[in-house]
Amino acid sequence: MYEEYWKLKEKPFENVPDPRFLYHSPKHEEALMRMFYAVRERKGAALLTGEYGSGKTILSRVLISELTKKDSKYKVALIVNPKLSPRDFLREILFQIEGTDVVGGKLQLLHMLNEKLYADLNNDVETVIIIDEAQAIDRPEVFEELRLLLNFQLNNRFLLTLILVGQPELKEKVYKIPQLEQRLAIRYHLNKLDYEEMRQYIIHRCTIAGRENEIFTDDACKVIYEASEGIPRRVNNLCDMGLIVGMMAKAQNVDEKIMQEVAEDFGVVKR
Repeated sequence: MYEEYWKLKEKPFENVPDPRFLYHSPKHEEALMRMFYAVRERKGAALLTGEYGSGKTILSRVLISELTKKDSKYKVALIVNPKLSPRDFLREILFQIEGTDVVGGKLQLLHMLNEKLYADLNNDVETVIIIDEAQAIDRPEVFEELRLLLNFQLNNRFLLTLILVGQPELKEKVYKIPQLEQRLAIRYHLNKLDYEEMRQYIIHRCTIAGRENEIFTDDACKVIYEASEGIPRRVNNLCDMGLIVGMMAKAQNVDEKIMQEVAEDFGVVKR
């Protein structure tokens, strides 16, 4: 709708986990580095938490994109709906890494998964299981099943890497299960962006979308930061609407006045 007006090739602030738009702030870079370390060094299990909209999902997609490049030795199972029974959890993991649906009791599914992991290992293929929105797991027995998956190991290495991704309450859930918590070799909590990181985030996304010059003024960015608190998803929503309002006003840039109006519409900043 506004791409032509702002000389953009595409919308820069869509709330979808497109790896192209990841802004490598120091926080996001460290989170990604820790996740890669957990996988490549076969650490068994890792935990990534952060506030709603902080960029956890896009980080997981970048991780998956890198791990599944052509000729990669990694096979990734991504679970995005973790509200499953223990049996269905195992079925979904097998479906993700096998590509076909499987049936059977829980014990049979465990045997199938164990055999698959050993077969992949013999073919020099590593298995990674990523569970997004893991705070939504509402059955203690599912966490217990995840813990037991880490028993798939040889004397000197794990047969899979498990990465739990979720909101801060995930930490509370996991810490109530010492047997699982103690197996988390890598942990990271993704904090909000500071002001300069947020400003560079906005510039980066506009650049990826094809804009050569900055659209948002410094004063506009200050309003965005106050309204978003540095949470990327909120930044996206505010900036997207700022581009619409700026176009309707036939503005040359998105300035403080425009963003003040947008922030008021969102009910997050008042005059």
